[in-house]
Amino acid sequence: MKLTQASAQIFVPDQSPLDEALPRTTHLGIGAHHDDLEIMAAHGILECFGSSERWFTGVVVTDGAGSARDFTYRSHSDEQMKAVRRTEQKKAAYVGEYAAQFLLDHPSSAVKAAGNSAVLADLIEILRATKPELVYTHNLADKHDTHVAVALRVIAACRALEPDERPQRLIGCEVWRDLDWLCDADKVPLPLDGREHVQSALMGVFDSQIAGGKRYDLATAGRRRAHATFSESHGTDRHSALTWGMDLTPLMHSGDPDSHAAELLRRFANDVAARIRRLS
Repeated sequence: MKLTQASAQIFVPDQSPLDEALPRTTHLGIGAHHDDLEIMAAHGILECFGSSERWFTGVVVTDGAGSARDFTYRSHSDEQMKAVRRTEQKKAAYVGEYAAQFLLDHPSSAVKAAGNSAVLADLIEILRATKPELVYTHNLADKHDTHVAVALRVIAACRALEPDERPQRLIGCEVWRDLDWLCDADKVPLPLDGREHVQSALMGVFDSQIAGGKRYDLATAGRRRAHATFSESHGTDRHSALTWGMDLTPLMHSGDPDSHAAELLRRFANDVAARIRRLS
């Protein structure tokens, strides 16, 4: 494959040849940072885990240079952190039995630059090589600039494909902002029932973040359980864990991402206002 960064890597956990590993992909996760996939795309990882028919492939777009660090990692340079983060992501890919793991190694600044063609070129190349049915990426209401930039680049990459080359579905997922505010009709439920040990293991390999001062493992598990309980006010829990998605599928074909997000916000505002008026 022709990836734009000389330092980019493709890791295949079961050591299958690349021309066999990539076409077997059915679920593709495209995240900004190392461990984003395990937080936001666990639904796809678990759907494929242990299956010979479904395979998850991960893509990490940035290089990990700006990662938070403390304790053992406090004195690590950016280059050292990049190496640690790559190793951790490969461990997650092995634990999760991914078909393949891409480490594109772009600086965050390049991802956020709308005119940068390198990120877009890599994503187009990956989409054409993997031909996934379902793609998970960040949602448009995330509060992290790099996350939203990745989502926009993924949408642009899908649009660059011929219509019959595009995935069947594109879902924006939660990391740096929950999606429980979406109106129920606009939510994409992503249940995570069972295999809690696998979910814990996937998060637990990112020691540089957890020991370094960010308890993503506890926070992620707590959010998933909270969503499962608070998703329904008048019924018992249907799931033991749940994440929410934002349907970005229409944007693969046409439409403005800004207007799409604004419409979802308008529906939420209308729902809140209508309930207040009805009960006043």
